[in-house]
Amino acid sequence: MERSVDLPIHKHPLYHSSRFINGRCRGCKQTSPIYSGYRCNDSDCNHVWYHKECGESLPEINHPSHLEHPLCLIDYRGSGTCAFCGAFLFGPTYHCWICAFNIDIACARKQLPPLAAIENPKCHNHSLVLLEKQVKKDHCGVCKKTVFGMYPYVCLECDVYFHVECINISREVHHSSHTNHTLELFGSESLPDSAQKTCLLCDDVSDHLIYHCSVCNFSICVYCAINPPPLAIEHLKTHEHTLTLLPRQVKFICNACGMKGDGCPYFCLGCGYLIHRKCIDLPRVININRHDHRISLTHHLGLQYSECGVCRQSVNGYYGGYSCSLCPNYVVHPQCAMKDDVWDGIELEGTPEDSEQDTAPFEVVDDNTIKHFSHEKHNLMLNKNGIITQHDEITRCQACVLPLSSDPSYSCGQCDYVLHETCANLPRKKRHVFNNKPFTLHTGGKDSSRNWFECDACRTISNGFRYVSGDWILDVHCGSMSEPLLHDGHSHPLYYYRRQGKSCRSCHNKVVKPRVLCCDTCDFDLDFYCANLPKTVKHCYDEHPLSLCHGEDDVIKDNKYWCDICETETDPKKWFYTCYDCGVTLHVKCVLGDFSRLMPGRNINVDGREYEVVPNSKSSRPFCDQCHSRCKDRFILKAWNNCNVVNCNLCVDVYICSRKCRQPFHLRH
Repeated sequence: MERSVDLPIHKHPLYHSSRFINGRCRGCKQTSPIYSGYRCNDSDCNHVWYHKECGESLPEINHPSHLEHPLCLIDYRGSGTCAFCGAFLFGPTYHCWICAFNIDIACARKQLPPLAAIENPKCHNHSLVLLEKQVKKDHCGVCKKTVFGMYPYVCLECDVYFHVECINISREVHHSSHTNHTLELFGSESLPDSAQKTCLLCDDVSDHLIYHCSVCNFSICVYCAINPPPLAIEHLKTHEHTLTLLPRQVKFICNACGMKGDGCPYFCLGCGYLIHRKCIDLPRVININRHDHRISLTHHLGLQYSECGVCRQSVNGYYGGYSCSLCPNYVVHPQCAMKDDVWDGIELEGTPEDSEQDTAPFEVVDDNTIKHFSHEKHNLMLNKNGIITQHDEITRCQACVLPLSSDPSYSCGQCDYVLHETCANLPRKKRHVFNNKPFTLHTGGKDSSRNWFECDACRTISNGFRYVSGDWILDVHCGSMSEPLLHDGHSHPLYYYRRQGKSCRSCHNKVVKPRVLCCDTCDFDLDFYCANLPKTVKHCYDEHPLSLCHGEDDVIKDNKYWCDICETETDPKKWFYTCYDCGVTLHVKCVLGDFSRLMPGRNINVDGREYEVVPNSKSSRPFCDQCHSRCKDRFILKAWNNCNVVNCNLCVDVYICSRKCRQPFHLRH
């Protein structure tokens, strides 16, 4: 990896990069192509890039807009706006400590204030006058975007406004990428449908202005016209020879990624090497959220590979890509690996692998004894045959909050702390498709104000262990899922997608959030809640274990299925629980309820009110205080009284049967 440099614009060391990206500069806040800029490789930052000129901003400047005092570069965290453009300030800002005068990086580079009047502007037929006041107009006469802030230009004859930065945009340019003809400035809507409206240099699709050659059907965006890419690049890690820009639209296959291109590639005249400009200076070693190991860039994958681990499309082994040294068949297209929601932006070349290894969840004391990080005060003993009896709903795993059944488990001989053996082995750090940063395993705590959460994948509330990454919280069921998911409810592997409008095959409900598990072979979609339904459960309504049935497509007409818990009809095409010995059918919701992932006997605080999670195991089920029906779920909430007297004879126990009833109950109390 290149050497880092310390620059005043950013709190972490920055690395110079020859990579082309279309992204947002953290300095000027402009979304545009960035080449030969600076990037941050710190794990606290997520894909932070700077234009070269923004990254090299001076720590102190004397600006013509504020000659009284120097302006200092600071990391602004206030609520002010730029004195010129009116944009809200955040991050790198030039600030006067005496006058509290602020301008953003972009305006500081414009050398404001501009001329009071321009007689012969490049962008308009009439003279323009500078307005030194705050305005907001519908659109700029050049770029068609909103004019907002101070110092716009106006044509008094036409009543047309212009951004300061737009007045020097020429109507015609002679460009290094197209020397045969002059490029003319057009509004993209004025060009015929057959005209090229995508910039052939950066692939930007312009909805406003574009420079176009009508003879060659060659187009470039305004940014590339002002900031042309280099005609030649030397980058030995990408290719051993000089790469030259081929300034014409050609169809090609990129040697670096194996994907098709339709634009202006860079090429090596000596060996016929062709490459997308965005594939120059690809990171050598990275981690992605679709795989547990590092993957490394190679220039020739080999023919043993067939499918990308992210998009699952075919991979051409004659070209380059990312592969895993530990998994011989795992490969990823570079363009798939570079996606912001897949890669965390951290380059690992030169970083020892040991420094990122997961912390082991426990220390081995002997063959049957461990010291687990979640329960360090006592050792846990292995019980290979399980430790509970039938219908014991109280003794539950602290991590997944499911009954122990006969599964092997670890338990504490001095307190009631129990973990499934599989849950005791949950990694303390792991990668997951929900975020490009790694997730860390948290145990929660006894404090009722913080010991419950709602899983962002399945929407279940729980007070067990959770995987956390930034604002994302997943319970251990969803957090442990990985691609491909092999599920008993479907014959093909399932993969994670972000899709709108999908219906879950299990419950037939529309997926609320566009995150769903899908089959690439057939039309099968499953939400995260239904994907994690227990295969078997025990319930007081039946002496036998209940099994999850994945629906019945061949239903005899007039045959009705009834739920023995709520005594209403069940839809046999939806998934349900059944007892194969007794023939009963039960709704999933009736068997599991809303609170089955909350530890019985624990207190939780919701919206400032205390509740106790209690089993609904009495022969006479209590009434819900909100819907006034008898509580049918296995676990319900008991609302604490507010008189602060233990076992007060004057206070009546109040019960809540579901999440639906809890919200209006809270509003009433």
